[in-house]
Amino acid sequence: MTSSRKRDIRRQAGAFREKCKISRYGIIDLFKECERLDYKLIRYPLGENSDLGFTLKREDDIIIFINTSIRLSREIFTLAHEIGHVILHFNGEQPFIENNVTIAGQSEDEKEHEANYFAACLLMPSDEVDRFIDLELPDYEKNGLSGMDIARIMSEFNVSYDVALNRLASLEKIDGNQKIQLETVRSEKRVGNLLRSIGGNARLNTAGNEIVIPYEYIDYVIYNYNHNVIPRETLEKVLECYHLSMDDISDRLIESPEADDDLDDLIGGLED
Repeated sequence: MTSSRKRDIRRQAGAFREKCKISRYGIIDLFKECERLDYKLIRYPLGENSDLGFTLKREDDIIIFINTSIRLSREIFTLAHEIGHVILHFNGEQPFIENNVTIAGQSEDEKEHEANYFAACLLMPSDEVDRFIDLELPDYEKNGLSGMDIARIMSEFNVSYDVALNRLASLEKIDGNQKIQLETVRSEKRVGNLLRSIGGNARLNTAGNEIVIPYEYIDYVIYNYNHNVIPRETLEKVLECYHLSMDDISDRLIESPEADDDLDDLIGGLED
């Protein structure tokens, strides 16, 4: 990325952040901010080895899907990454499919690097990182950063240990050797233990496995059922999330042979 492109991404990340509710330093709840800004957010546990997330547009709706089988901190970064795609790249024609490689920053796709940079700037803007270090870590200049300091940063900015290290390195708060040392601390003490030791948010290091589906999603599910994309069993499972039965929506159903797709294949039908 050129310096001018990075500047533009920082500006757009900052503009989005200004719309969010902030704690002392970090965004309080990025999931709620998406809903408040009229993004249709779907959170569903697909499994640790499945795609992390994707974004698509259906008519006037921006739909962001996030896999909740991953650690909460990773899920938050994935959501920030997807918001980056929406703001920087989204043309409404094709979904963005993410996986462990692209989110980890190892993709050769420039758009993936840009979305990762947007996410880092959104979650850990440089001025807020400077303010946190200045006010909360008075021994930084003398002693550098410890594993417990990284855990404090994680809890304040709602990011993972790796994201915190990568962002601090990119902002030149730590050098290559310090990063390696802090990675060693992470391996020896484990992130969960570090978070608990400072009274931080231990949930960041565990998978939520939550199922959160907007009410409008029922329309998508019924549409897919009526077009033989999903079976009756899948429709019934989704309706259970809303405490509804088949009888409640019988007037909207077109009876047809059931498809063979399973519940996870439901997501693919959103492109119809």
